[in-house]
Amino acid sequence: MEIKIIKTKEEELSKIAEMAELIWKKYYIEIISINQIEYMLNKFYSNDALKLQIKNGQDFYFIKNQSEFLGFVSLSQQDISTYFIHKFYILPEQHRQNLGSNVMHEIINVINGLYNIHNYKLKLTVNRQNFKAINFYFKNGFTIESVEDFDIGESYLMNDFVMIKNVINSF
Repeated sequence: MEIKIIKTKEEELSKIAEMAELIWKKYYIEIISINQIEYMLNKFYSNDALKLQIKNGQDFYFIKNQSEFLGFVSLSQQDISTYFIHKFYILPEQHRQNLGSNVMHEIINVINGLYNIHNYKLKLTVNRQNFKAINFYFKNGFTIESVEDFDIGESYLMNDFVMIKNVINSF
């Protein structure tokens, strides 16, 4: 399987929202309530919300195998040596195929290519009950930097680990 990460165009944002709904309703129902899922989908994946995230510095990318959509990621630069993975979602039927590790490698290639930087940190947040994702990030060299609770409104909290990975490339 040849994995590519392709930058999303603004007119393609509805595909991000469509995949997010499918992924969240199938995967996260065991972790958070359906009410919180609906709230978060509306808050973070409406067309206006996605456009605002882009305006605020996030770049969205489709994860593709030829013409097949497999998921999506979004990234931003936090400072000169820290890049944040805001979203990293793979369609549930694509899980357990080592796809995630290949995508992580491609994310690093994208950052290396865009910013021509060799040594930096990757950061992300992950729900503390999302054991599969946490183990995936451990497997890919991330460690837990801190434990945080983020208030996202409507009395909902994101109970997350902040995870970090040092990326050292030699060219």
